[in-house]
Amino acid sequence: MNNVDPRTAFHSDISNFQSYHKAYKERIEHWPENPLDVMIEYVKKKVPSAHVIADFGCGEARLAASVPNTTHSFDLFALNDRVTPGDMSSTPLKNQSVDLAIFCLSLMGTEVGKYIAEANRVLKPK
Repeated sequence: MNNVDPRTAFHSDISNFQSYHKAYKERIEHWPENPLDVMIEYVKKKVPSAHVIADFGCGEARLAASVPNTTHSFDLFALNDRVTPGDMSSTPLKNQSVDLAIFCLSLMGTEVGKYIAEANRVLKPK
């Protein structure tokens, strides 16, 4: 399977991105468990509400809408006002400014190493 740069796949066109997310939502209805639901429950039960989260490849930013934590939501395009559009490998977050980085079904394409490096840059040291 070849890796595809998401920017190329969507041709900088939000309508292609919206179509992708519509198909994704239809597909996950048939999954036995949605990984995003698992992440939401984990954050609600295990992550202190004072912890700041960065959600990389957030789609519609459902995590941000579902948890009490300050959540910075990033994706290629903004599907609503909770999402900061742009490249996940270069976010506007300050160095060491978040407690938890989440990539829920978003580590695909050709820039995975850069996405992980960005998460490492913004995560607070433990």
